[in-house]
Amino acid sequence: MASVEERVKEVTARVLKVDTSKIGRGDQFGADLGAESVQSVELVAMFEEEFGIEMNEDEALSVDTVGSAIDYISKVCQEQGVQV
Repeated sequence: MASVEERVKEVTARVLKVDTSKIGRGDQFGADLGAESVQSVELVAMFEEEFGIEMNEDEALSVDTVGSAIDYISKVCQEQGVQV
């Protein structure tokens, strides 16, 4: 199974139409990857679907980099008992 990082990058690439090889942990969803507010909400929904979790929308939308999304999703998965 793919790691949390690989899965976050794959979902991000699909939603934002960016090549996964161009996505780094330090990239900001808005400034570096071009996410607009509608796409940010879509990313949250797609991460929830991909990982089978429910995230606090305000917390999730405050995550601004790929690396912090990986860390946040890992934490939520652990809290909700989801194996990753």
